[in-house]
Amino acid sequence: MRLDALIFGGGAAGLWLLDRLSRDGHHVLLLEAHALGHGQTVASQGIIHGGLKYTLSGLLTQSARNIREMPNVWRDSLLGRSTPHLVNTRVRSDCCYLWQTDSLASRAGMIGARLGLRVKPETIEPDARPEVLDGVYGTVARLPEQVISPQSFIQDLATQYRDRILLIDSESGLDFDLNSPGEVAAVRLTSPTDGARICLQPRQVIFTAGTGNAHLRKRVGLSSDVMQRRPLHMVMLRGNLPELNGHCLDGAKTRVTITSDVDSQGRMVWQVGGQIAEDGVQLSPLALTEHAIQELHAVLPSIDLTSVEWSTYRVDRAEGAVNGGSRPETIQVLCAGNVTTGWPTKLVLAPVLAHEIASRATSPYLSTSFDTREVAAWPRPPVATVPWESAGLHWWKLEQAPMQSRQRAA
Repeated sequence: MRLDALIFGGGAAGLWLLDRLSRDGHHVLLLEAHALGHGQTVASQGIIHGGLKYTLSGLLTQSARNIREMPNVWRDSLLGRSTPHLVNTRVRSDCCYLWQTDSLASRAGMIGARLGLRVKPETIEPDARPEVLDGVYGTVARLPEQVISPQSFIQDLATQYRDRILLIDSESGLDFDLNSPGEVAAVRLTSPTDGARICLQPRQVIFTAGTGNAHLRKRVGLSSDVMQRRPLHMVMLRGNLPELNGHCLDGAKTRVTITSDVDSQGRMVWQVGGQIAEDGVQLSPLALTEHAIQELHAVLPSIDLTSVEWSTYRVDRAEGAVNGGSRPETIQVLCAGNVTTGWPTKLVLAPVLAHEIASRATSPYLSTSFDTREVAAWPRPPVATVPWESAGLHWWKLEQAPMQSRQRAA
């Protein structure tokens, strides 16, 4: 089966690119070895950032310049005004809240957050604040950064392109025929369900598989040292919690980022990231929970955590390697032979990566309409489960609440 392009990896980057190339007329398939969105995409908090995090120093950084158009790009897609049409993607919240800890540096950070952004914080009066933000120090602002359900986003595109997405066994059901390192002549697949075989002859091979890019590059004779991993250890809470989506700022850092959703049992779930998730990399789940309790009481003085359940999960951010292992400023794209490797760096930058890779692609060389009947019987990957619904995930309650909670309850 001849193809213009073959994409490996069904996360945000791969699916957005699949939409773009398909609409450009390319004969393109996407291969996924696990579940769609597995890893970084479904584990993300779903905030459509507009650059605020990268202006907290008071400067309009390169990262902020690269990301500041994204809220409008995503908003247009979510409303069906531009492609991909994401009208069936669930928007958890149409905005985030910002508040600050009691420090001069933090107040300066709030001012710096306003530099050069397309979406800017709007201060809200104390009587208009959500109850959960009662008692927080200083300014509270509303920021028009939407929060989406990453799982819903993946399901939306998976439904639209089901005929072009195949489940593969990447270990025993995938072989590359190479003309030379980085020059793929054919990709041979064996179905993981019935042993059926197919030979794909792509003009271009594209790796957007996150952490899986390193292994795929090895398979085609390319170096895997071009990728780095930056780990996170995220915290989750569930129970009698209010809905909250937002960031607590502390100087030039995001001290805490909280996003909310409702689980299958109707319980509110918080995902907690930001500096907590960075600090938690070296901590055990229980130690991280204790740290998170202290931080949440510090940034949300009115919150009652006495009856909630806790859990944590780890996820690696896969990116193109940067000197010193620091966060890349924007997307990374590497080309060798007919192989392209891409990392979007953040969920919100998936459109930028798709545009960059699609703009480098040559015009479709297959002029007939794309007939996918040859792969109609091939198995399709499921959509990944959200972290708080993962099978076997352990949840716990802490026997003793922190002193602050006991004092408030007395």
